[in-house]
Amino acid sequence: MRFLVGLFVSVWLVLPTTPALADKRVALVIGNSTYRNVAKLGNPVNDAAAVAAMFKAAGFDSVESKLNVTISEMRKSLRDFGNASRDADVAVVYYAGHGIELDGTNYLIPIDATLETDTDVLDETLSLDRVLVAVEAARQLRLIILDACRDNPFAKNMKRTMASRAVGRGLAKVEPTSPNTVIAFAAKAGSTASDGTGKNSPFATALVEHLAKPGLDLQRAFRYVRDDVLKATNNTQEPYTYTSLGGDDVPLVAAAPAKPVVAAPAAAAPIDQSATMRRDYEFALQVGTKPAWDAFIEQYPTGFFTSLAKAQRDKLAAEAAQIEATNKAKAAREEQARLAAEGAKASEQAKAAEQAKAAERARIAAEAAKKAEDAKLAEAERVKAAEAAKAQAQEAERVRALEAANVTREAKLVADQKARDEQLAIEQKAREDKLAALTPPADKPDLAAEADLPRALQAELRRVGCNTGAVDGNWNAAAQRSLDLFNKHAGMKLDVKTASADALDAVKMKPGRVCPLVCDHGFRADGDRCTKITCRAGYRVNDDNECEKDSGKKPVATRDDTIKRDQQRKQIEAAPTKPSGSGQMVCNNAGCRPVRSGCRIAQTHWWSGTNVNSEVCD
Repeated sequence: MRFLVGLFVSVWLVLPTTPALADKRVALVIGNSTYRNVAKLGNPVNDAAAVAAMFKAAGFDSVESKLNVTISEMRKSLRDFGNASRDADVAVVYYAGHGIELDGTNYLIPIDATLETDTDVLDETLSLDRVLVAVEAARQLRLIILDACRDNPFAKNMKRTMASRAVGRGLAKVEPTSPNTVIAFAAKAGSTASDGTGKNSPFATALVEHLAKPGLDLQRAFRYVRDDVLKATNNTQEPYTYTSLGGDDVPLVAAAPAKPVVAAPAAAAPIDQSATMRRDYEFALQVGTKPAWDAFIEQYPTGFFTSLAKAQRDKLAAEAAQIEATNKAKAAREEQARLAAEGAKASEQAKAAEQAKAAERARIAAEAAKKAEDAKLAEAERVKAAEAAKAQAQEAERVRALEAANVTREAKLVADQKARDEQLAIEQKAREDKLAALTPPADKPDLAAEADLPRALQAELRRVGCNTGAVDGNWNAAAQRSLDLFNKHAGMKLDVKTASADALDAVKMKPGRVCPLVCDHGFRADGDRCTKITCRAGYRVNDDNECEKDSGKKPVATRDDTIKRDQQRKQIEAAPTKPSGSGQMVCNNAGCRPVRSGCRIAQTHWWSGTNVNSEVCD
């Protein structure tokens, strides 16, 4: 971009200038790219520089360019521009950056905005109405161009303080309230604009191309801009203008005089880098001065066209050296002649003659250097032509390869479609054959199949997890409950009273389990099986089948424990009683003791004729 601006200045210095227009035209250009709280935008600064260069080349009396400005700087710039536009005929404001629409009002966003809430918009941004105030003093034309319809990251994270407050997508429609006013949007109201893939957005590129054409009506120029942007974005972005102009043509730049004038080249850079270098090289070639070539080489340090530019610059240097040497030789000869005419001393004449010879040798060397530079330039041009031919051949080869790839792809698509059609035909025939095999003749019903239908339905219900009973062909209440359970989990309404072919087909359509697996306490469902729940040491399974830490409390007796204890007591009471002691005592000389178990006391007759109680064990 610096090269283009410098080149415009060079063109004005070497070419005849256009007479100054009588009307005073002023412009303010603002480009915001480096936002502090959201992602940086790539092109607004480049777009602003290109548009500012366009206004300068168009002969505007004043062009103020402001890049990456804060809210305070934006307010000051608009205040100063409002003062400058009071005695102007045409006032233009161009803004590139983020914008936002809140409750139907459009706002321009400076680089230091945070916009955490929707009410911050009123404090941290600048409304479009303020911009209209800055240009309203212009006498003939008030033009505002907004390249601010980009997808806004502030709106995505902004908190809403009121549910009824609307934050729109893109910018809102505007109707000018004062005459001779034009407001141009990069995209239609409510839609977003593309930032582009090159150095400039599609909208800025089209503006630079058409807006400053001499004698072109402003409304027609914006229609050309619309067509170019639609073409560049595949009809996804449509610029729109809101105007209050009359029926007369209103060109931004007056028509050029009859004498051809070299128009300023478009500042917007095409997407192709080589095409950009070629265009700038041709501009520098038209100027043909050393500063122009130095500006080109500074902008493009390397590349094929850079080599050509260096050769052109060296050629100019050689020509300048030759001219200087020729002038020195001429001056030396004139000095020699003057000294000879004045009768100077022989030493002075010899010195002058030597200087003349040295100047002549320098002239001859300069001519040789110029010839060498001409030969280098010719060789560079030859290499340029060869590279162009090579590039053309590569492009042709690429086109041929692309066409061949397209033919191959089309053939593959046709073959794939044919194979799919054949496969569908085979599958259709297989289904028809299967249906024919399954369909019994009308006059001979398959009684065996009808008899086996309940068994098959029970088996399928078991496969999908809905039948836990027997598969015996008996369509009983358990089988009906199984089919009812299937209806519940499959969302169907099959008749459960009888086993029908429709029910069998419906169950067969389910590839996997339908009814959930129900497991006992201490087990969990694992696919189609119940697996035991294992807890780590110190944990036990609770009533919800979850592992919880063992509190160490003693088990509390339950009803089941009580029933088991009662059963044990009944068994003990029903068992026969074992012999036990009778509670009698037997005494002798050693003392008394209880009668042993299974023994009794009986009287024994001794030989002395006395009866004695003694222990008798049978």
